[in-house]
Amino acid sequence: MNDQNSFRSFSDFYPFYLEEHANRTCRRLHFIGTSIAVALLIVAMVTQRWWLIALALVQGYAFAWIGHFFFEHNRPATFKYPWLSLRGDWRLWWDLLTGKIRL
Repeated sequence: MNDQNSFRSFSDFYPFYLEEHANRTCRRLHFIGTSIAVALLIVAMVTQRWWLIALALVQGYAFAWIGHFFFEHNRPATFKYPWLSLRGDWRLWWDLLTGKIRL
């Protein structure tokens, strides 16, 4: 496994991130969780119900972690690379949304 310092950029990290998300069901769960998080963040801004932001974070990670523990059978990269992994989550979501990666 790479050390955090071995990733000089997000471009170096993302291929590792994709390897950790090779299972299609795991990717789908990430997509669902992130999509729900986006919806909850929008609702929070429109309604000014700021507690929805916390709910967006919790449920987003819940879907992702279920994907890792039950389908990918690995430890989420979030535990070792929190900021790179968060950026990877959003990049994966965009790549899935735009069809660059198969959903």
